[in-house]
Amino acid sequence: MPTPADIAALAEARHPDPFAVLGPHADGSGGCTLRAYLPGALAVHLLTAGDAKRQPLARHPALAGLFELSTRHALAAGNYRLQAEWPDDQTQEFVDAYAFGALLPDDALAALADGSHVRPYLHLGAHALQLAGVDGVRFALWAPNAQRVSVVGPFNSWDGRRHPMRLRHHGGVWELFVPGLAHGALYKYEIRTAQGAVLPLKADPYAFRAELRPADASVVAPLPAPAVLPAVRAAANAREAPVSIYEVHASSWRREHGSFPDWDQLAATLPDYAADLGFTHLELLPVTEHPFDGSWGYQTLGMYAPTARFGDPAGLTRFIAACHARGLGVLLDWVPGHFPTDAGGLARFDGTPLYEYADPREGFHRDWTTLIYNFARNEVRSFLTGSALYWLERWGFDGLRVDAVASMLYRDYSRREGEWIPNAFGGRENLEAIALFKRINEVIGHELPGRITVAEESTAFPAVSQPTYSGGLGFHYKWNMGWMHDTLDYIGREPVHRKWHHHQMTFGMHYAYSENFILPLSHDEVVHGKRSLLGKMPGDRWQQFANLRAYLAFMWMHPGKKLLFMGGEFAQLREWNDQGQLDWDLLDQAEHRGVHTLVRDLNRLYRSRPALHRMDCVPGGFSWVLADLADESLYAWLRRDEHGAVLLVVANFTPVPRTDVRIGVPDSDGRPWSEVLNTDSGWYGGSNVGNLQGALGSDAWPMHGQPRSIRITVPPLATVVFEPAA
Repeated sequence: MPTPADIAALAEARHPDPFAVLGPHADGSGGCTLRAYLPGALAVHLLTAGDAKRQPLARHPALAGLFELSTRHALAAGNYRLQAEWPDDQTQEFVDAYAFGALLPDDALAALADGSHVRPYLHLGAHALQLAGVDGVRFALWAPNAQRVSVVGPFNSWDGRRHPMRLRHHGGVWELFVPGLAHGALYKYEIRTAQGAVLPLKADPYAFRAELRPADASVVAPLPAPAVLPAVRAAANAREAPVSIYEVHASSWRREHGSFPDWDQLAATLPDYAADLGFTHLELLPVTEHPFDGSWGYQTLGMYAPTARFGDPAGLTRFIAACHARGLGVLLDWVPGHFPTDAGGLARFDGTPLYEYADPREGFHRDWTTLIYNFARNEVRSFLTGSALYWLERWGFDGLRVDAVASMLYRDYSRREGEWIPNAFGGRENLEAIALFKRINEVIGHELPGRITVAEESTAFPAVSQPTYSGGLGFHYKWNMGWMHDTLDYIGREPVHRKWHHHQMTFGMHYAYSENFILPLSHDEVVHGKRSLLGKMPGDRWQQFANLRAYLAFMWMHPGKKLLFMGGEFAQLREWNDQGQLDWDLLDQAEHRGVHTLVRDLNRLYRSRPALHRMDCVPGGFSWVLADLADESLYAWLRRDEHGAVLLVVANFTPVPRTDVRIGVPDSDGRPWSEVLNTDSGWYGGSNVGNLQGALGSDAWPMHGQPRSIRITVPPLATVVFEPAA
C-alpha cells in the first residue's frame, strides 16, 4: 500500500520512484494490485484480452486522481489496457506506461557515465520503438541532480504528474516508455530540482527535431540511417586533393518573399550553382537548431536537431545527396564551444550547472553572453563527441568546420588577469578541451575514415592539424586566419602605400607548412562594418574590381585550400545581410559577371593543374621567384607537383603596367611558356593588357635563381599565370 509520504509525493509531483507505487504489483498469490494516477479523470477501467467486461478501478480515498484495483490475475506490459473517462464526455484508451520494466541496459548506462560511449544518441533522447508488442516512444534523459523528471506534451496536457520517469541510479539517467506515441509527437521535460523548485520546461538535449522558433518543443523523430561516404568523396577530402569551399548561409543565399527556403528548394538550385562555378565543397553555416535568427546558428541549443527553418529534416538528407550527385562535398559549421542561456535549453539543466562549468570564470563567455561546456565532465564529453559523429555518420556530411576553437583551447580567452582559473599545472591552456578535441578527431578517424574536421583557430597553438599520435590535436585542416588578416589589410591600402607593407603578402609562407591550411575569406569578413570584399578595395570603380580580381587570383594560386563566402564570387557590393538575400541582380552588370567568370576559371585552373593543389601542404610545392620588389609591389612564384609540372604566377599590385619584364623560369626542355590566366582579361572586365602574342620562348639567361628566363608583360592590378606548353 502507498504510504502517506507516497501519496503526498505523487500529489506534489516529486516522487523519486513512481514505479514503486504505479503500475501492476504482484501480491504473492498470483494476483496483483494495479494503480494509475490520472489527475482530472472521472473514472478508470481495466481492459484485458478475452474479458468482455470492464473492471473499474476504485478511487483512492487519500488522493484525487489515484485509482487502484486488486485482481486475481497477473498483469504485465502488453496484456492489459486502461480506459479513462474525462470531462466533456472524452474517453481515452491506452497502454499503461508503468507496466514496463527497466529500459536501458546497464552496460550502456555505465558507458554513458564514464564518457566512453561514442554514440549516446542511440540511448538518450526519444526513440520510437516497440516493446512487448506495443508501439510507443522510449524517453531517456540525463539529469543526475533532479528530484523528479516527467515527460510532458499534448498527450498528457503538459501535466508533469501524469508521466514521471524512472531514475536509473547508475549515472543519473531517467527513462520512461510512453505507449501510443509516434513520430511527430511534441514533448518537453518537466524537472523538479533537488531543492524542490520546478524549472521552466526543458527541451531534449538529444532531440532529433524541434519546433520552428519561437516555439521550442522537441519533436519525436526517426534516427536517420547511417550514411555511407562514397570512396570518391573520401578522396576529394584528402590534403592532396583540390579543396575549394563555397561558404553559405542557407537562409540568405536566396530568400523568396522573405521566407526561409526549404531543403528541396535549396537542393534544386544551390548544388548546380556551386558545381558550375567549380567549387569542390559547400560549407553550411550552422543548421543545428537555435533560438535566435540573428546568431546565424552560432548559438545552438539543438546539437542533434537540424533547424526547423528549412522544413522536414529528411530534406537535409536529400540536399546532401543532391550535392554529392554534383560532385560536391558538404561541411557543417559545428559549434561545441558555447551555448545560449535560454531557460528552456541546457543552462542549469537539472537546477545545477550540469552542461556548463559552475564557476563563471570558466563557464561564461562575456563576448557572446553564452555558457561554456564543462569539458571535464564525462557525460558532456560524450554528448559533444556523439554530436560530431552523429552529423557525419547519420546525415552524410563530409566534414565539420569547428567554430571558435581558440576560445576553447585557452582558459584566459578574452579575459583579463585574475578573471580566469589556471589549469592543474598553472597554465592557461584548457587541458580538458584539448583532450576533447583529440578524442573527437580520433573517434572520427577510427569510425569514419575519409571524413574531415577543420579548425577555426586564430592563434599560434601548435600542431592543430597534426595527428594526435605525434602530439597534435588531430584536425585535418586549420583556417589560416593570419594570412587572411595580413593580405586583406594589404589589399585594402592604396597602391602607393603598399610598398611599405610588402611583407604582408609574403609573411604567410614563413609558416605555410606548419599546418594543413585553408585560406578563408569567410562571412566574418563581410559583416559588422567590415564592408564587402569589393568595398574593401581602394580606388575608383575600375581599380576596385581590378584589385579584387588580382587578389582572388593571388589567393587561388597561393598554397592552401580555398574558402569563399557567398556573394564574393560576383563582387557583392553591400555587406552581407542575413535577413535578406544576395544581390543577384548585380550579375546583370558586366563587371560583376567578370568576377563571377574569373572565380569559375580560377576553380577550373586550380582543379585541373595538380601543381596548384597536390603539394599544398609540403614545402616542395612552392618557391619564390620575386619576393622583395617592394617598390614595384610585384610578386612572382612557382607552384609544382611531385611529377615536375610547374606554373609561374606573377602579381602586380600597382595600377602601373609592367612591360618587357624578364623573369626567371625553370628549365622546360625548351618548351615555350604561355599565359593561361590573366585577371586583366576583357573576359573578366579588365583592360586586356597581357601576353596576347601567344608562346613565350625561354632564353638560356639565368635569373632569379632559375636556369632560364622569359620576357613578359604584367598588367596593372593583375595576377597572371603561365605554364610551359604541353
